[in-house]
Order: sequence, then structure tokens, then C-alpha cells
Amino acid sequence: MKRLRATGVAARIARRPVLWVGAAFLALTLSMDALAPHLGFLFPPGTRLVYSRASFPELVAAHALLTGAASLVAITLGIAAALFATRPMGRAYVGTLDRLGALAQTFPPVAVLALAVPSLGYGALPTAFALVLYGVLPVMGAGVAGLRSVPAPVLEAADGNGFSPAGRLWRIELPLAAPILFAGIRTSVTIGIGTATIGSTVGALTLGSPIIDGLSGGNPAYVLQGTVLVALFAVTVDLALAEVQRALTRRAR
Repeated sequence: MKRLRATGVAARIARRPVLWVGAAFLALTLSMDALAPHLGFLFPPGTRLVYSRASFPELVAAHALLTGAASLVAITLGIAAALFATRPMGRAYVGTLDRLGALAQTFPPVAVLALAVPSLGYGALPTAFALVLYGVLPVMGAGVAGLRSVPAPVLEAADGNGFSPAGRLWRIELPLAAPILFAGIRTSVTIGIGTATIGSTVGALTLGSPIIDGLSGGNPAYVLQGTVLVALFAVTVDLALAEVQRALTRRAR
């Protein structure tokens, strides 16, 4: 009986990759400093194997805080823009909002950082600005698409049942649009996790710090450590958000 239960638990874990990818990310974050000295055979002799500027848990925490704060602002602005663009007073501005969002996406992250540093200084602030700029468009686009996907008969039925515009939005439109909207949020957050690494070029403490230091100092060990962790971080968050998205889709049905 116990073997059957263990087999069932293992099968459930195998069907949910977020669990084992997340476990691998957490294990490497906590053990990278101890593991790195044993990987010397992968690199040229004399390579410094342990990144010493900050511990990897500290780098992960700083990276998560930066991307989380920037993503929260981007999501808020994106949803607000989508709501405005799908209300009667804002429908005429949909094209303008799309063009502004697309224009923001055309600037390379490094160029955005270079333009932001003179006014915002070095560190996390210009990085957060770049992340917000890149994160708004996926949320806004998905929000507009989701709200427009709500069937007209459903909206007419809500009006016929006496829903106010605000009540119709919160109780009918947003729940039905949530799966599509959340797909945009998922894209925005995942892009932010990857893009935040470039913030280390202007002094932000992120998982990009060992990558940038490794590239500038010719140390492939640092590059590998930072790359593996930021990739696992992005995949873990994406898989977790995918599960939330599936739950919202089932609920919307």
C-alpha cells in the first residue's frame, strides 16, 4: 500500500514539472557556493570558481525583488491601459496605445538603461524603469484581447439584468477575460526575469552580476553559474504562472 502511495506521489510530481524544476532551482541557489569548487574540471586551470561579490541566495532575492516590483507596476499600468482602451471613452485611442507600446519595445534594453542613468542614476532604479517599459505591452495587448473576447450576448444579458458598468466589468468581463489577460502577465513577468540581468551593467545587484563580471573578467565559471540560475528561475516562475493560467481557464468555462 505504501509503495502504491509513493508511486502515486511520484507520478503527480512528474506530471507537475514546476515542482522538480523549482526544487532544482532552490537546491542550486542554496548549494552553488559549495558545489562550485568541485566543478574545476570544466574550466581552464587557475579559474576562480566561487563568485564572492554576493551569495547566490542574496542575488536571487535581489533579482526577485527587482523583477517583482517592476512587474507589479507594469501589470498595473497594462491593465489600466486595457480597461481604458475597451471603454467607450477610450476606444478611439486603441491605435495610439498600441503604437506607443510597440515603440517602447523597439528600444534595446541597454539603450534604455543608457538613457535612464543620467536622470535616475546607477543601480536598481534605471533597471526597474526598463523592465516596466518592456513589461507593459504584453499585459495591455492581452488585456484588450481578453476583454474584446467576451461574447456580446453575455454583455447584453448582463445589461438586461441590471448590472452597472462597474459591476459588469468586475463580475462578468474580467473573470471571462482572465485566462487571456493572465497569458500576457505570464509573458511580461518571464521577459522581466531575463531582461533584469542586463541591469547589472549599471550597478544593479541581480543574477546578471556573475554573468557580467564573468564576461568582463574572462571567467566562464561565473557566467555558467549566473546563466543556469537565471534560466531555472525564469522556467520555474513561468511553469508556476502556467498552472495559475490553467486554473483560471477551467474556472472561466
